[in-house]
Amino acid sequence: MDQLDLSVVELARDLLVTTLLLAGPILVVGLVVGVAVSLFQALTSVQEQTMTLIPKMLAVLGVALLLLAPMLQLLVDYAHRVLQQLNTFGLS
Repeated sequence: MDQLDLSVVELARDLLVTTLLLAGPILVVGLVVGVAVSLFQALTSVQEQTMTLIPKMLAVLGVALLLLAPMLQLLVDYAHRVLQQLNTFGLS
């Protein structure tokens, strides 16, 4: 493989890692809250549809707001790395 192929592979790997770092915490919180609410519903025999949706929405919104600044910084750092690679691909 030549240098261009290695750069593309490295950029793709960096994209996947960044995506996991951005989406991971929100997805994990949604999963944990969903399992907790489902367990609560199974134990109490309450089968209300809004009871599953609203706690998950509030938890995901809270985590997203809490992690907004670090996530934006991560996106800015990734965009900076991609833009630095432009001359490697002959686009500058």
